[in-house]
Amino acid sequence: MLDHVDHCCATSRANGAPVDAAAIHPLEPLTADEIRRAAAIVRRDPPYGVDTRFETIQLLEPSKAELRARLAGGPVLRRARVNVFSAAAVSVTKMIVSLDDEKIISSETLPGKRPMIQLEQFLGIESIVRANPEFIAACAKRGITEMEKVCVDPWSAGNFSVPGEEGRHLCHVFVWLRLRENENFYAHPIEGLNAVVDLTTNEVIRVDDYGVVPVPMKEANYEHQFLTEFQPKAKPIDVVQPEGVNFKFDGHRLTWRNWSLVVGFNAREALTLHDLSFDGRPIVHRASIVEMTVPYGSPDNGHFRKNVFDIGEYGIGKLANSLSLGCDCLGVIKYLDVTLNTMDGEPWTIEKAICVHEEDSGLLWKHIDFRSERAEIRRGSKLVISTICTVGNYEYALYWYLFLDGMIEFEVKATGIINTAACIPGQPGKYGREVVPGVIGHIHQHILCARLEMTVDGDANSVVECNTYAEPLGPANPYGNAFYEQETVFSRESEAARRANPASHRYWKVINPNKTNYAGSPVGYRLDATHCIAPFVHPDSPSGKRAGFVQNHLWVTALDPEERFPAGEFMNHSDGSGGVSDFIKKDRPIENTDIVLWHVFGLHHPVRIEDFPVQPCVTTGFKLMPNGFFDGNPAINLAPEVNAASCNA
Repeated sequence: MLDHVDHCCATSRANGAPVDAAAIHPLEPLTADEIRRAAAIVRRDPPYGVDTRFETIQLLEPSKAELRARLAGGPVLRRARVNVFSAAAVSVTKMIVSLDDEKIISSETLPGKRPMIQLEQFLGIESIVRANPEFIAACAKRGITEMEKVCVDPWSAGNFSVPGEEGRHLCHVFVWLRLRENENFYAHPIEGLNAVVDLTTNEVIRVDDYGVVPVPMKEANYEHQFLTEFQPKAKPIDVVQPEGVNFKFDGHRLTWRNWSLVVGFNAREALTLHDLSFDGRPIVHRASIVEMTVPYGSPDNGHFRKNVFDIGEYGIGKLANSLSLGCDCLGVIKYLDVTLNTMDGEPWTIEKAICVHEEDSGLLWKHIDFRSERAEIRRGSKLVISTICTVGNYEYALYWYLFLDGMIEFEVKATGIINTAACIPGQPGKYGREVVPGVIGHIHQHILCARLEMTVDGDANSVVECNTYAEPLGPANPYGNAFYEQETVFSRESEAARRANPASHRYWKVINPNKTNYAGSPVGYRLDATHCIAPFVHPDSPSGKRAGFVQNHLWVTALDPEERFPAGEFMNHSDGSGGVSDFIKKDRPIENTDIVLWHVFGLHHPVRIEDFPVQPCVTTGFKLMPNGFFDGNPAINLAPEVNAASCNA
């Protein structure tokens, strides 16, 4: 049983005093002390003097060779990736800092690049906009004079070649009216009014007024204090584990049943999983969600700018919730705190940002011998590693699941409040749906990209595309029932930029051509890509160029640890360069070598009336399923058991 599973925040090394380096797994996130030390090293000679601000301070993950050396008794190297930017000019500097040697190993200055918009900047934008005279006058045209009731949501500005925006670090805002304290202001969009804010000078450079639309005034609340009628109280469904849990932690090293892995976290990607293995056999070296773009379908007013990159432009990890026991997660929970950095380089902690628990996963396998009526039944369980991040109006609950049959699953549950606009009641237009009289939600998509460093039974892997075809009617298929699966191994990156094809039930698998199962075929894992999405933003449009990765559902690249983000490293005002479509121009060999899978999936969201005032969870994701990895069903030898807590109703 885990020593520190409890019903409150568990003590984490992320918060504690300095820890002996030998006790830290090389893949563990930086501790608070290490963040302070990295910042102090940079401050000795800050690239921008007193104007130096910190975007991210995070672990530089060791290579596979370094990890193997450590397992053989070698030293534990602790290095940090440190990105800093100028508070007075548009420029970013990337550095690698050695925490062991207390020095900067490398430094590269990138003039014209912008950092992610920082949480501290978000929090100050509302007051900047509210105080602008032109914005105040535009509100007055709409009968709004109490500026403290105006709610301002900052959005990334994109790159639309708007005159006057060149060379700046900007955000673009949408605004709503809050009628009274704590009521749902998204029911009252102030349509046609936007402001553009310079994040370097902290000033409004332009107010865009597209014309007055009456502000919808009907309330649509969700907080329980405003609701007058509730459904009948239900009897509780309790998750009880009287003997404790089946997992344990050593720092961030997690073991559960046949599984072992390291749990990571950073400001940009949020959850990262490392060194996943089953019965000691490696499967994935690193797994994370590296980008999410949310294109909206309306060209009206300022809504054409709504094509945000929630991971690359904001850093979704900084927006993680502090989770609540008995609400966000049920059962016997292990929480992990996460420690990130502020703009000043100081550590700050989100308590209980990661939840780890077990769930029953239903029937795993069953068979009845109908001759003797003898039954064998096994129920499955899964380990859940999760975090929930609030990005403005939306919540994204991010879940990684591990199963007893060797499957890995990622799932996003999208909830929160749809982004709203106003219309003349009964006239929502063609790009949205009216959810309350005068309030519309625009059609949009949530398109995500997973980055998977595969290591199926070793580093040398290949990717195989599988398509099913029907034999033509004829001598080979006289009864019209013949169909077969055809496999194609990709040899170079240029061959492996692929789209899903439902007509041939196309899927992809990663194999190790050097290892075989007892049937003599290569061991492998299949990508079960069940949520592929067709993008509707034109690839040659300003937003389409920046999101070129969405044009394929699979990309395969040779492993390069510096090729980390499918739309580029610095996304704010980006031009579309530096992403996976550029990576594959090198056309490197990808057969029987170290490879990375980039899987693009997501949600297509024509808004429903039922999505307001708070949207019920909608889900998307993918699975990695063993495909010849095992000699038979790996869960066949689970011990039979009957749940003693179950009873007749």
